[in-house]
Amino acid sequence: MNKPSFRNWQSVQEEVLRRIHARVWKPGELIPNEADLALEFGCARTTVNRALQSLAESGLLDRRRKAGTRVAAQPVAKATLDITVIRIEIEDRGQKYGYQRIERHEAVPPLAISGSMKTHATRPLLHVRALHMADDTPYAFEDRWINPEVARDGFSESYETVSANEWLLKYVPYTHGEIAFSATSASPEEAKILCCQKNSALFAIDRLTWDGTLAVTKVRLLFAPGHQIRTIL
Repeated sequence: MNKPSFRNWQSVQEEVLRRIHARVWKPGELIPNEADLALEFGCARTTVNRALQSLAESGLLDRRRKAGTRVAAQPVAKATLDITVIRIEIEDRGQKYGYQRIERHEAVPPLAISGSMKTHATRPLLHVRALHMADDTPYAFEDRWINPEVARDGFSESYETVSANEWLLKYVPYTHGEIAFSATSASPEEAKILCCQKNSALFAIDRLTWDGTLAVTKVRLLFAPGHQIRTIL
């Protein structure tokens, strides 16, 4: 009987996954080291390393220097979140997209904003507020601050017809970000914009994106009552 061929890291990963799911290697159990696995699979040690690292990043393996690699005792399921273009999100639902810019101006932001974006407390940023609509009904209220040091060309944009959400994702790169989800009550102004009752429960997303050490933009998205967010595990 011929031994199975493990010519790339994906095939090694599939075999490791098979052994984990079949409980050949049980939760919390130490698995063979890279050198032994490379010998068994007939492949390079670097191939085994890449496969195990990928599984560690997905939460299925626990790798520690000088302590070896174990099957995670309690594997962590990770959700995948993307920064979406709201226009495409709405159109993918089969709905007609609409957009209204509410205001655009340069202003010194509140200290909470400049503090989180790590900009100088007296430095003006670009403040853009807009409403996204689905089938002529309010969908999300966007309240955004943009750092001119990073998004230089964005300071000359009017955002009259294209949202800052879509423009930034198209033209300004980012390396990482921070995101928070919460529930909040609609203020009188927010209720008016989203066409709902004052103190209605709203779903809020607060997001801060960075390009290296510089903040690109900080945005709060408030969704109309009844909104749901879906992702994949």
